[in-house]
Amino acid sequence: MGVSHKETPMVAFGTLLVLSLACGGDESVTFKPMSTGAMSKLGGYRPQRITLATAKPATIKKEPDGLTAPLYGILPIKAPEGAVLHVIVDEPEGKPARLFVDSNGNGDLTDDGEADWKGKAQKDKAGVELTQYTGGATVKLGAKGKTFDAHLGMYRFDKNDAGRPALKDVLLYYNDYAATGEIKFGDKTYKAILNDELASGDFRGTQITGEGKTRKGSGVSLKIDVNGNGSFDARGESFDVRDAFNIGGTTWELRDMSVDGSSFKLVKSEKTVAEIPPPPDHSKGKKITAFEAKMMDGKSVKFPGDYKGKVVLIDFWATWCGPCMVEMPNVVANYEKYHDKGFEILGVTLDQKDAEAKIKQTTEKSKMPWPQVYDGGYWQAEIAQLYVINSIPAAYLVDGDTGEVLDDGKGLRGPALGKTIEAALEKKSNKAK
Repeated sequence: MGVSHKETPMVAFGTLLVLSLACGGDESVTFKPMSTGAMSKLGGYRPQRITLATAKPATIKKEPDGLTAPLYGILPIKAPEGAVLHVIVDEPEGKPARLFVDSNGNGDLTDDGEADWKGKAQKDKAGVELTQYTGGATVKLGAKGKTFDAHLGMYRFDKNDAGRPALKDVLLYYNDYAATGEIKFGDKTYKAILNDELASGDFRGTQITGEGKTRKGSGVSLKIDVNGNGSFDARGESFDVRDAFNIGGTTWELRDMSVDGSSFKLVKSEKTVAEIPPPPDHSKGKKITAFEAKMMDGKSVKFPGDYKGKVVLIDFWATWCGPCMVEMPNVVANYEKYHDKGFEILGVTLDQKDAEAKIKQTTEKSKMPWPQVYDGGYWQAEIAQLYVINSIPAAYLVDGDTGEVLDDGKGLRGPALGKTIEAALEKKSNKAK
């Protein structure tokens, strides 16, 4: 796991319905609610929490037989009128835990579908065996007469985990449901998803409050795959449903959103907001964004143009980044092994101002002889902004001749790094013959 600029702890899709915006005026939009799979499609989730207690809520009318160490909680989610979504976690000492969810909210926890709850044992740093449980359940959300199935992912850390004392009585949950469709702007059609990020059960979101850094969004976002790379990026592709947003030079707003996200109106806004371009597509097989920058030794570097005939790793890191420094011995070992065979590294450090001495001390101590680009901009460092780097360590393996991204992910960490570099060098060598 890396260090993120903004830690956001982010499917079988239903039929995609097309909205045409070629004409002016309000457009009625119909999306298809989907009950499960949003997490894998969106690439992350934002965990919510409820505190469990030994006292049984008075709204529980019937509970399962055989409970020996039950803890009770209520999901603070918008359910049909009169429904209360109870949760029971039974944790008998020395026996597997069980999860019960009042999916229909009628107070009877014996007439619901079975919840998924699986434990995984592992030892902590002190050698103590702890069990983390993961699973979830599908609940009924929406309004009376128009409910929809919504799967909630759930997990709970071991109550005896000394490293997480604040979570001793906490059950964590997140939305694994969403609503999906396609949106057409002019002659371009984009995949889109409505994401109830706070698992509120209400796609209308709450009123936006505050300003600047204290600003609180509605908790629901419309995500549009603007660059068509199959994913939904945080920048330029994610818009609060209560905010105006700009696509293709036109500012739009959403109106009359339904509770379940299945219908809303898209209208041209009287406001004017700037269009935010999505991140460049640096996925495997795409072209890396070229740049020219000044290195710490005072020389200029053109990337990737100065690496003709080479395979080069551009590595985003910082001296303050724990995960970066943990991974660095592996990076150094592979540099030493493959450098003479045509492997290079260009470091881009996200250290803050006046950190030159610390960077030099760190690179010398860690035996990092490759050049570094540093401008003191921290997360706003020029190249980090150009590449839209939101967490580090981050790296791309690039062909210096073509600028093609050879790898952009897990293949550049741990034992996989050496294999990825070796394969890239061998492929390049074969092409040269």
